[in-house]
Amino acid sequence: MSKTPDSGKAEDDEPSTVEQYLVKDPERFALNMARMIEQAGKAASAWAEPREKGDVRDHVAEPVVDMVKTFSKLSEYWLSDPQRALEAQTRLFSGYMTVWANAIQRTSNAAEATEDAVKPERGDKRFLDPEWGRNAFFDFLKQAYLVTSRWAADLVEHADGLDEHTRHKAGFYVKQVANAISPSNFILTNPELFRETVASNGENLVRGMKMLAEDIAAGKGDLKLRQADYSPFEIGRNIATTPGKVVGRSDVAEIIQYDPTTETVLKRPLLICPPWINKFYILDLNPQKSFIRWAIEQGHTVFVISWINPDERHGTKGWEAYIREGLQYGLDMVEKATGERDVNAIGYCVGGTLLAAALALMAREGDDRIKSATFFTTQVDFTYAGDLKVFVDEEQVAAVEKSMSEKGYLDGTKMATAFNMLRSGDLIWPYVVNNYMRGKDPLPFDLLYWNADSTRMGAANHSFYLRNCYLENNLSQGMMELAGHTVSLGDITIPIYNLASKEDHIAPALSVFLGSKYFGGKVEYVMAGSGHIAGVVNPPASNKYEYWTGGTPTGDFGEWIAKATDHPGSWWPHWQSWIEAKENTRVPARKPGKHMKTLGDAPGTYVKVRV
Repeated sequence: MSKTPDSGKAEDDEPSTVEQYLVKDPERFALNMARMIEQAGKAASAWAEPREKGDVRDHVAEPVVDMVKTFSKLSEYWLSDPQRALEAQTRLFSGYMTVWANAIQRTSNAAEATEDAVKPERGDKRFLDPEWGRNAFFDFLKQAYLVTSRWAADLVEHADGLDEHTRHKAGFYVKQVANAISPSNFILTNPELFRETVASNGENLVRGMKMLAEDIAAGKGDLKLRQADYSPFEIGRNIATTPGKVVGRSDVAEIIQYDPTTETVLKRPLLICPPWINKFYILDLNPQKSFIRWAIEQGHTVFVISWINPDERHGTKGWEAYIREGLQYGLDMVEKATGERDVNAIGYCVGGTLLAAALALMAREGDDRIKSATFFTTQVDFTYAGDLKVFVDEEQVAAVEKSMSEKGYLDGTKMATAFNMLRSGDLIWPYVVNNYMRGKDPLPFDLLYWNADSTRMGAANHSFYLRNCYLENNLSQGMMELAGHTVSLGDITIPIYNLASKEDHIAPALSVFLGSKYFGGKVEYVMAGSGHIAGVVNPPASNKYEYWTGGTPTGDFGEWIAKATDHPGSWWPHWQSWIEAKENTRVPARKPGKHMKTLGDAPGTYVKVRV
């Protein structure tokens, strides 16, 4: 009897054969194993050499200690009550007995179908190979793993004695461990990997170890996991290609003005403040996906802040410097280039958080140049700040600060790894298997090229962000100190367009919704479909996803969603209508360099500095 793909069973009755797992050419296999060991030695050398020279200092113990402490608290809850501990052990034992009984039944009667003790979640691609279902050994491994990982997740969910932060961390760490120990990650426990290794006589492992050595060398002693073939892409050639000029350059930012494509433009220029944790060209990946190009086509005179990739020189540059030398410097350049003081502004992610803090400071100082603000997946209140909050408590922040004090910055690979861990099942382990066990080069993908183009975090900037936002939540509580002022979001009375994404794991839609109430003016809350990137970078021509609009973002979030209006496609035209409703005066198009000297072509020089 056939089974559905979700169960991991084969869709046909073809039996599993032992021959496909037997080495056909032992001599060649042995030779390739020797070559693999040689490449593994090169990988080990690439890891060890920078440590021997003192260029790299490991801080692996710190997160491991935090994980052990978290699991200790979880264990304490379950073991403190014998009855509770017995019930937990009984649930696990019962699951194992079901798996064992299924295995015995299948061995004794291969023609009779058995129901899995537990099935993979819908969309889980790890167990799609038919052998996970029709081979008794691999089926047993799969079910035992799923029973164990589900049981561990349930322990966290039902540990009523844990505080919310510890529960959040425990759930996150359980997921990381579960993803890491999946049988799909190992040669001998993954039928597909096993077959490929035998069929190629181990050549896949030789290629994989060679790639591992290359990636450790590229990470200067740390693994820089390649998620795509980056070679076809070049910034300014086929990435970030919208024409424009650099019209200003400070110590922390370049200001880019883009060429118009319409005869007339909106009177108010548009200044975009992207995150410095990633590079701005996520909004200009290619002509089809570029929000910047689309905004220009709608008649905006677009300016973008391109942040410096900081080094030792920028270690003391905090948020005030990024506001003065980045955001307000950008406003100065807008005025110099166009003669306009009134500006529409956009902030994306942490760039939006900086924009919100800057607006609160500017309100105290009487700087009213920004007339409307749009926030893309931006948090101003960090009560429900998503999985990144796992990495933030006093001990972990102090450890990060200690690490940054050595160089004046946090290595970009550290932040890249943290973001990848938020979706390790999609962004880490599939690439580990494909690259280092299958020995296959990943395919070209512009989004993953951008994702790998990581930036360093300046020490003062990053410390201020972690403490004032994630750790102490000072911005929404009106306790953030900037330039001698205690700033308040309530002082921001300009119109706000607050965009969230439904499946965002970095700035959850609930968090963005709750943050809306702290602004002093009217807020248009919009929730896009998909996640932190795809929900924002969703051009109308793609006709993908959807977005929701509704009333004032107050009260219960679930009730707001239930009453919201569902619109198919991109939210971009809705935002354009919102902008034009505030001010729709048109003037002749402005070309970069007409009123000032330019400093080079877009996308500038700062964006090309790599880690």
